[in-house]
Amino acid sequence: MIRLLIAGSIAMFTSLIGCWLLIRVLVRYGIGQPIRDDGPREHRLKSGTPTMGGIAVVVAAAVGYVGSDIFGGINTRTGIIVLLTIIAAGLVGFLDDWIKVVASRNLGLNKSTKIIGLLLVGIAFAWAMTEFTSVHTTVSFTRFDSPGIEIGRFGWSVWAVLLIIATTNAVNLTDGLDGLAAGASGFGYGAFMIIGFWQFDHYDDYQVAHALDLAVVSAAMVGAIVGFLWWNAAPARIFMGDTGSLALGSGLAALALATSTQLLLVVIGGLFVVETLSVILQVVSFRGFGRRLFRMAPLHHHFELRGWPETTVIVRLWILSGLCTAVGLGVFYGDAVNNGIIDSISRLTP
Repeated sequence: MIRLLIAGSIAMFTSLIGCWLLIRVLVRYGIGQPIRDDGPREHRLKSGTPTMGGIAVVVAAAVGYVGSDIFGGINTRTGIIVLLTIIAAGLVGFLDDWIKVVASRNLGLNKSTKIIGLLLVGIAFAWAMTEFTSVHTTVSFTRFDSPGIEIGRFGWSVWAVLLIIATTNAVNLTDGLDGLAAGASGFGYGAFMIIGFWQFDHYDDYQVAHALDLAVVSAAMVGAIVGFLWWNAAPARIFMGDTGSLALGSGLAALALATSTQLLLVVIGGLFVVETLSVILQVVSFRGFGRRLFRMAPLHHHFELRGWPETTVIVRLWILSGLCTAVGLGVFYGDAVNNGIIDSISRLTP
């Protein structure tokens, strides 16, 4: 537990200071975020806001994770692979952000190039996990044997790549309002911190290699996100950019895969699922029937165009995200009770 606190604290303070320094550098060199012309009119005022704040998040998480090792921890292969996956996806996002700010247009890498980059990240993660760790190659909900559909190394690798690409894009779509994606991701990483520690404490039942180290990675990410939110809260002084959104999304997917809770991620990351579905439904409805279901997709822009203040949309969607995370943890705990991993009555009885 001490190591989790150390990782989170180091990451938070590193992120706080890192974002402050990054803002000063980016402002000095006039590096800011271009804004879409077809977005909500109020967003045009944000044009020029420093971006690529995800750099500070990723660096802070790495510093927090490595720093915790100094105080009696052990960095494991599983934890290192997950962290390297976060860094690699962040690099793909950085290239996208850099092209945007250099070209002064809100396009960046084309879709095919970005997908190829994330595909390589996913393949590298899957290969490293199946080659160097004892990860379970099953499709799982709350444990490796629930439902425990064995798909083999190749099948699991394909599954891992698809999950990483899907989650990174879902977080990227949600990153449209100040602090929205960062706050929702913070809930998700908080959940995996709890799940990782729980699996470490009940290893015989979950058989997750290096579960404690996965909890440390999650704690470092939570701390880094909190530090970033200090500067990203509305009105944001810095945006995370694709550097941040792709890194955060890949980390959530990697943790779900490493802890054998891939399907539970759908519940924990419920807000990301809803935002992604809103885009899919909008496209299908418009192309198939010539009508828009929402005034604008993703969903958070729909509420903005209905007249909700930006902060209202953010807080309400944070509440939704928090509820999804709570339900996910409740399902995880309920599974432990139902399968005799823990006796809920005995734990509640003094």
